[in-house]
Amino acid sequence: MPITNDDIARGLRQHPAQISPKYFYDQRGSELFEDITRLPEYYPTRTENAIMQRHAADIAQAVGPGRTVIELGAGNCSKAEALCRMVRPACFVGVDISADFLAEAVERLRRTCAPLDARAVAGDLTQGVVLPSDIPRTGRLVFYPGSSIGNFDPPHALALLAHMRELAGADGALLIGIDLPKDVGVLEAAYDDAAGVTAAFNLNVLAHVNRLIGSDFDLGQWRHRAFFNAAEARIEMHLEAAEPCEVHWPGGSRRFAAGERIHTENSYKYALPTFTDMLARAGFARTQAWTDERGWFAVLHARP
Repeated sequence: MPITNDDIARGLRQHPAQISPKYFYDQRGSELFEDITRLPEYYPTRTENAIMQRHAADIAQAVGPGRTVIELGAGNCSKAEALCRMVRPACFVGVDISADFLAEAVERLRRTCAPLDARAVAGDLTQGVVLPSDIPRTGRLVFYPGSSIGNFDPPHALALLAHMRELAGADGALLIGIDLPKDVGVLEAAYDDAAGVTAAFNLNVLAHVNRLIGSDFDLGQWRHRAFFNAAEARIEMHLEAAEPCEVHWPGGSRRFAAGERIHTENSYKYALPTFTDMLARAGFARTQAWTDERGWFAVLHARP
């Protein structure tokens, strides 16, 4: 019998039901997210990459050489590769919940950036990151690109930034990407693309949950929904029941009415002064920011 994940079952029993976005990232989910980053509607990845390229010299000077780069949610390590070429770290540690996907990515990084000491650490960022004991405790740069901090509600985002401050250490720093407020049409298209890739990504979480807890979600009974919640300054992603259905798992079940939703992700959009203040409250008092010419995205370097 599959081992029941209490976190998932608890979320499914809530009203409204919830599934944490960390469960998006099985092998298939990680591959689909890579596809999303290449979509014409999905501006964050290419905008952040453009900022990193345009301001490469300034960012490299702010970071300094010989650091230990710790990337949280490393994924395919493509952003890490660009950063490593820019700042020439002594060591790289990729942390991600999708262990197999991460291991392959770190192995590619090890080859392309040889002789870099590159490590893969499978871990759940929401549970706290524990690094191997031989990772240097000084000269650390915590790298969290892609505006992933927006997936956490503000109190949890603040707690996560405080954890990053602990990981960085007394002489360390943080390099982080955030998505800035913009036109609602641009935002909603980025999370509900015409090709349906984001819809497939969202639905795939049900297939992953089925494997994790032995549930019997029928993906054909669900549809993707994404919209901007102006009151909360966030994009919300949901899965909506297309018809009445009942889902079972070992030790539990849940009936869903047609139109009832499972909340799968938030993506908060922070104004730069708001996020800078959050960094200060987390222990990063000195910040430097770079943005694109449209003011859509920002990359920040923050130090204690």
